Amino acid sequence: MIVRSAITAITILLLSASALAAPMLKGDVTVTAAIVTAGDLFEGAGLAAEHGLFLAPRPGTTGNVDLAAIRAAAARIGIESFETGGLDRIRVSRAATIVDQHLLTGLITANLQQRGILSDGMSANTVFSTAFNAINAEAVDQPASVTSLRYLPGTGAFTARFAIAGLDQPLDLSGSIELMIEAPHLVSSLPAGTVLDASNIVMRSVPLRYVENTGIPRLQDIVGQALTRQSREGMMLKPADVTAPLTVAKNDSVTIYFRRGPMTLTVKGQAVTGATLGAPLQVLNLMSRRVISATAIAAGAVEVSAEPLALARL
Repeated sequence: MIVRSAITAITILLLSASALAAPMLKGDVTVTAAIVTAGDLFEGAGLAAEHGLFLAPRPGTTGNVDLAAIRAAAARIGIESFETGGLDRIRVSRAATIVDQHLLTGLITANLQQRGILSDGMSANTVFSTAFNAINAEAVDQPASVTSLRYLPGTGAFTARFAIAGLDQPLDLSGSIELMIEAPHLVSSLPAGTVLDASNIVMRSVPLRYVENTGIPRLQDIVGQALTRQSREGMMLKPADVTAPLTVAKNDSVTIYFRRGPMTLTVKGQAVTGATLGAPLQVLNLMSRRVISATAIAAGAVEVSAEPLALARL
């Protein structure tokens, strides 16, 4: 009697374990790959989890699979029975990544950078010749890539071919590319001679073709420089618009230095013209009332070089 009870208990346990071990149909699922696997559809698929059952729908779309098709596919990989949970069909959706104009223009820009066509401070304004509708690509780290890009600098025309993850056919697009470059612009109107600092300047993108002949100064080459002329708000600065600031300005009071060996003579003067550091200028000797040539050596200081006889006439 005891033996019979034990056998009955073991049988019940084995039947229960068998029931628990049967895979369970999940219901509606979302997949990312092109193949729907047993692990996608069933809980507890075990060693069969990696086996493919059927093709997934296209990225971004959904398909229905009835129970008969699932049973046939599962049987092919050794799953003879499973729990349906009362379902007679399931819906399989495939995740997608949206490939739009923004993503594709970014790929074009990256390609131009890799080829050295775009350098630091430059960008590409890309316009497609035909309207482009966003595409559902496979949900992967790199949903699209450039397989070829032909760009004509003279006209700006381009043709590009893209590979889209999850799609068999390549995507061909054409259009134009305007190369842009960051250029310094004045924040406000300023008079000639203003020494610029970073707060006076804002960097804005302009077409490269506008400045190929004149060139564009770097921000670090402008800060600390002086405007050569009165300039208006929003004006784009060119190299010719700035110069080294005047060390001595016109009408500044200056000390005139003459050095010969250990001897240094000084006299008060007034600048007749302005000059940058190390540049020549004309100054008025306030003692002799004569205009002489000198060199700016510091703010408020100039130096003359003359023979003693000429010095006596200062």
